[in-house]
Amino acid sequence: MSEIDTLDAKLAGVARQYDEVSEQLASPEVHADPAQLRTLGRELARLEPVVAAYRELGDVREQLAGARQMRDAEHDEAMKDLARDEIAELEARETRLVEDLKVALLPRDPNDDRNIIVEIRAGAGGEEAALFAAELLRMYTRYAQEHRFHTDLMSLNETGIGGIKEAILEVAGDGAYSRLKFEGGVHRVQRVPSTESSGRIHTSTATVIVLPEADAVEVDIDEEKDIRIDVKRSSGPGGQSVNTTDSAVRVTHLETGLVVEIQDEKSQHKNKAKALAVLRSRLYDLELAKQREAQSAERRLMVGGGERSEKIRTYNFPDNRVTDHRIGVTIHNVPGVLEGQLDPLIDALVMADQADRLRNLTEADDGREAGALARA
Repeated sequence: MSEIDTLDAKLAGVARQYDEVSEQLASPEVHADPAQLRTLGRELARLEPVVAAYRELGDVREQLAGARQMRDAEHDEAMKDLARDEIAELEARETRLVEDLKVALLPRDPNDDRNIIVEIRAGAGGEEAALFAAELLRMYTRYAQEHRFHTDLMSLNETGIGGIKEAILEVAGDGAYSRLKFEGGVHRVQRVPSTESSGRIHTSTATVIVLPEADAVEVDIDEEKDIRIDVKRSSGPGGQSVNTTDSAVRVTHLETGLVVEIQDEKSQHKNKAKALAVLRSRLYDLELAKQREAQSAERRLMVGGGERSEKIRTYNFPDNRVTDHRIGVTIHNVPGVLEGQLDPLIDALVMADQADRLRNLTEADDGREAGALARA
């Protein structure tokens, strides 16, 4: 079976699935179940653009057949030239649609529609690193707002002069993980600090961790056996007490040693709930890491393996340059990027990932075809 035949067979299956979901959505039983209605609605929305492109491809192929027939049957050279021009245009459309549909049929990351937890920590560079970490927090918050994602600052450990040692930000909304999953790694800033009198450029770093949010069903935590919970008085910058109750919560996962500490000005209950949410996401990410490790012999993302120590991006203020080292893309707009204008970088990362997965999928298909021929 040729590559085009294989693609057509897959697309025909997607079209049948689309019709089945549409039929299910029309039933009264589904309309009486909000959860099922929401799930099927999302599935239909995911399938709809693929089916629309598939149907457009069918129309283009019909037009191509007609144009080729006219070219072969006509005796008038002027009409033949018109047919050739139409064929060239339709063939270009067909090629573009086929390439788009190949991408659309790539296996989806099952976590793409999840909410996320973004952890930002100051790295090397002292106070300058803390200030940079604060700028990254603002960058992701602004980006989320621009895309109408909801944000919740779950934890903030400030330095007292505008910097942060650590922050934990929840970003909620359809596709949050799909847009921000490649942001994890070491971010580096190069600039002259405001406190630097000699004008020397300093290099500082901050680490970003992006976790798909897990719920209680996926990661079950037995509070009696699996964790230890300690409570203490919350503190503000420089150790200043910010309330008079023991509301800060520290959760330790006994098996892995993972520790999450959340403090809120008022509610110990809220802090505990947030800490458990972060812990579930970290445990879920550990499981994902094991799966990635098992798959690494077969494939490694072109955009990076998500390693915590991997330097992924440099923000160079003197040259007004932001460079993503994984794909070699540079944007000359440091202020805009730090204001949340991340889409050019994120789009380039998504495209690089798609190209890498397409290449690996093609190589895998070629390998299976060669194996079938050898067996024959």
